Amino acid sequence: MAGRLEGKTALVIGAGSVGSTAAKEGDLAGWGNGKTAAALFAREGARVFAVDLREEAVADTADIIRREGGACETATADATSDSDIEAVVAKCLESYGQIDILMNNVGGSIPGGPVEMSIPEWDGNLDLNLKTVFLGCKYVLPHMIDQGSGSIVNVSSVAGITYLGRDMVSYATAKAGLIQMSKSVARQYAANGIRVNTIVPGLMNTPLVMDRIADQYGAGDLDTTIAKRDAMCPTGKMGTAWDVGWAAVYLASDEARYVTGTEIIVDGGLTA
Repeated sequence: MAGRLEGKTALVIGAGSVGSTAAKEGDLAGWGNGKTAAALFAREGARVFAVDLREEAVADTADIIRREGGACETATADATSDSDIEAVVAKCLESYGQIDILMNNVGGSIPGGPVEMSIPEWDGNLDLNLKTVFLGCKYVLPHMIDQGSGSIVNVSSVAGITYLGRDMVSYATAKAGLIQMSKSVARQYAANGIRVNTIVPGLMNTPLVMDRIADQYGAGDLDTTIAKRDAMCPTGKMGTAWDVGWAAVYLASDEARYVTGTEIIVDGGLTA
């Protein structure tokens, strides 16, 4: 089916990728969750406003969408900055006049438990994974209330619902908090026609594996890191950003019009 998001505007915060700017579809090294969701939103008819910290990353996402005939405007922003996100929302409204879909996709893990982790690391990782979602909701919700509709899609992690053998207390805490935050906001604004849901990815083969996790947990050995993560999955393989992206399309679309305050776990059975 095509056109599932026709006439809608999607604001994707965290729409770039640390992967190659020359990435083509099917090249896992180039497609992160936000970039993939933005591309799929556009393919389904949405106008996309793509935001990322890195200008070259968000420009790559926009180039892909425009080459395929879609509409995409961009902005760079620090998603932990109150003023940056307020400005991004204003710019999106100036460009398109509405925001029907908000996808909060900024996040990342750092290793450590409460003893090993410094206080600045704790604070910074909670800001990265939880404050970013708070700010996106804070500035988009008033406009969704005015228009009487909207879908907010937040991206959590299975680390927020279970322990997978790696000590990363700030990340797990933030991702668990994000799930409950989504439920709270969903209940508060259900009568305003606004839906809020969470995607909970499991072990995914995305550019973050190439850029960060292999160094943090695999001593820089990418092949071994991927093999270990594949082996942890009941399917024998990690998922990809396309699995997350299609879940986002469903939650953003009117097909999910009666789905709010819940989670879609995209983990190949890992937490079952």
